[in-house]
Amino acid sequence: MIHKASHMTSQALDRIAPSRTNAMTDRAIALRAEGRDIISLSVGEPDFPMPAHVKQAVRDALDADDTRYTAVAGTAALREAAALHFARDLGISVPAGQVIVSAGGKQAIFHALLATLDPGDEVLIPSPWWVSYPEIVRFAGGVVVDLPTTAAGGFRITPAQLEAAITPTTRWLLLNSPGNPTGATYPAAELLALADVLRRHPQVLVLSDDIYAPLRYTGGAHATLAALCPDLAERVLTISGVSKSHAMTGLRIGVAAGPDWLVRAMGKLQSHNSGNPASLSQAGAVAAFTGPQDFLIDWRERFRARRDAVVAAINAIPGLSTPVPDGAFYCMIDAAPHMPRFGDDEALALHLLEHGVAVVAASAFGGHDGFRISFAADEARLADALHRIERALA
Repeated sequence: MIHKASHMTSQALDRIAPSRTNAMTDRAIALRAEGRDIISLSVGEPDFPMPAHVKQAVRDALDADDTRYTAVAGTAALREAAALHFARDLGISVPAGQVIVSAGGKQAIFHALLATLDPGDEVLIPSPWWVSYPEIVRFAGGVVVDLPTTAAGGFRITPAQLEAAITPTTRWLLLNSPGNPTGATYPAAELLALADVLRRHPQVLVLSDDIYAPLRYTGGAHATLAALCPDLAERVLTISGVSKSHAMTGLRIGVAAGPDWLVRAMGKLQSHNSGNPASLSQAGAVAAFTGPQDFLIDWRERFRARRDAVVAAINAIPGLSTPVPDGAFYCMIDAAPHMPRFGDDEALALHLLEHGVAVVAASAFGGHDGFRISFAADEARLADALHRIERALA
């Protein structure tokens, strides 16, 4: 009998790579510890403080000794509050029993895919994509099918592209709107056109990652598949949360709404994986969903102003270009004219890091010849970082 050496990892783990956004952030932290002045534009984290009413709810829960286990899928109060959020903010009418609370949106996505994928099942992912999507699929034994998008096409897939990609083994389509890393947002008309394709393929589930829905700059209501097409609701899982909208990244709360069979399957997995999310964080999330939302008006306007300044500055740097993102707080920057000098975008990202700015290479997101920056940093630091990028490429 052959015994696996103690240092050898599982085949599932060997199928995936570490998160390159986290890796760049860790590298920036290490350089800062050495005394280097590094401006990090690599992490998607609002720089605003958590709202006061959310902080107070966490303090109140702590004072009340609310520090015990909760139900695995979340407290009844938070599942009700999340159902309110889905109805009010996303237009999705869902009972609290079809909502699950997880330790961040990433965990909800992980559990949904792990609970439904068998080896060889295909998952359609538009690229550029959020770094964790393909790795979670590969860990679960699924096959990543890349649906490339372009800046000229608004970084959105077309119905014809979707139709051509679907096979009998297609299990999921992953949609992220507004998207990380591009900020691209699907309007209702385009989602309805994609829905027409999906109706012809009942085996395809849809994961709609709407975590950035509160951070849109186009005006009008947010469009999402489960709200637009109730007839598809039995195979759509919608991901949301409080990390981006309420600057609660460290509290690790995500919420997902979907068909009862899928939510129960995710809960079954969560019961063995982590159990309930942190009780204090859940108390804060209740306040986030049920409390005042008007602070978001100011946050959105500040993000919009930063976006406009960043887009103008990037497009003024020779050899760089970026479209105007419709939502989230990222710009996907094309640097193709600089590639003969650097060879690839990873080398370019390291060059910018040596000049004091942490960015993430486009190749980390399934793109190429460019990099992503986050404009979730204060205005002065953003301006300084953009000057550093300009000097580094001069």
